[in-house]
Amino acid sequence: MWGRHCEISSMSTMYKRVSSRDNTNMVDMEENSALVDNSLDKESSNPSWKLALPHVLVATISSFLFGYHLGVVNEPLESISVDLGFSGNTLAEGLVVSICLGGALIGCLLSGWIADAVGRRKAFQLCSLPMIIGASMSAVTNNLFGMLVGRLLVGTGLGLGPPVASLYIAEVSPAYVRGTYGAFIQIATCLGLMGALFIGIPVKEISGWWRVCFWVSIIPAAILALAMFLCAESPHWLYKQGRTTEAEAEFEKLLGGSEAKFAIAELSKADRGDDTDSVKLSELLMGRHFRVVFIGSTLFALQQLSGINAVFYFSSTVFKSVGVPSSLANVCIGVANLSGSIISMVLMDKLGRKVLLFWSFFGMAIALVFQATAASALVSDLGKLYLSVGGMLMFVLTFALGAGPVPGLLLPEIFPSRIRAKAMAVCMSVHWVINFFVGLLFLRLLQKLGPQLLYSIFATFCMMAVVFVKRNVVETKGKTLQEIEIALLPQD
Repeated sequence: MWGRHCEISSMSTMYKRVSSRDNTNMVDMEENSALVDNSLDKESSNPSWKLALPHVLVATISSFLFGYHLGVVNEPLESISVDLGFSGNTLAEGLVVSICLGGALIGCLLSGWIADAVGRRKAFQLCSLPMIIGASMSAVTNNLFGMLVGRLLVGTGLGLGPPVASLYIAEVSPAYVRGTYGAFIQIATCLGLMGALFIGIPVKEISGWWRVCFWVSIIPAAILALAMFLCAESPHWLYKQGRTTEAEAEFEKLLGGSEAKFAIAELSKADRGDDTDSVKLSELLMGRHFRVVFIGSTLFALQQLSGINAVFYFSSTVFKSVGVPSSLANVCIGVANLSGSIISMVLMDKLGRKVLLFWSFFGMAIALVFQATAASALVSDLGKLYLSVGGMLMFVLTFALGAGPVPGLLLPEIFPSRIRAKAMAVCMSVHWVINFFVGLLFLRLLQKLGPQLLYSIFATFCMMAVVFVKRNVVETKGKTLQEIEIALLPQD
């Protein structure tokens, strides 16, 4: 217990260095530590992990849809362009793929305000609606305009879903399995991507099969919307609304009756009476919460600047250049991604978030060095095969171990309850903006700089991420959200 207390106190110290009021901070740190000690005095067994699991699984349907819609046009794009009359128009083909990102940025920017205004459950239902309407439009359209509008609508749902899923899972999961449950998001995304590839297999043999690919996505979206009626609302959100009795009832569903009162008591310790105030954007970008928002935004920026989406995009070309068919390449990448996600789920609550994040970025840097070396003229053909294919698979595997799942899990843990939803919206918006520019510029940079220099640049960003994680990220493994919030409490 003393070690745990010291670790939380050190977390508090890290975040309070930015304040100039050292004496006041020392007193506040002691008060905060006392609160944490009181919260740790309760000796009881952990609540059953089974109670929250169904609620978490329903929430991860949004992540499955996220993966599915990102991959759904990859195989059918050629058939879509022929049937809708824009075959050979690379700009139109690029728009069909990328317009989802524009919609996702819109949905993501609104996600925090929607989740705080109507609650987490209704936010999930609202994210299902544009995905159902947009997928239906894409499935029935006979022209490019209808496809683009449909994909834009789907994108708004994709942008809204992931931050709400991260919030919801962090807020309904018992502390000792919160990391494991958070890793379900990455696994569901992998399964969605693989599902889209699997559904798209008959597209070249069956005319109009691409329409079926869009129709299929309506089923999980409808299940998400309907199943949310049966799921618990986030007790943290209910408590912020002043609905304490309802919050305790939801805690009973998620943790069991014996734990509910203790969970409410912890919430009241973290509550400083200002949760009813509205959170202004300026407070997140320049105010007392700037540091945690900066850490979150930087993590998402470095995640994308590592080149993960560019590497995914370029994987088929890399495999093809060494004689591996693109279909086999997709399977290999999918297996590596899923394997890394499963290992991450097993280790998240054992090793902790910071360890996985640190070694994930480090492994990605090594993998990129392999790929840069493979692009050298000094390497033999056999060496190119092992270094390029091995480096690609290692990169995807190590990404899925930490850099993929951890930021979406860690940020709802370190953000105070008052700003959690809106801060997530800001940070994930950074993710979408960087994602867009990396996707837009990758092929041009590859052409101008060559693979060796470009992979070296990505490796440099990964090493910058290693240093950033070491210096700025705190460990949250096994701590309740209230313990973390008390320890990281910013000073007024």
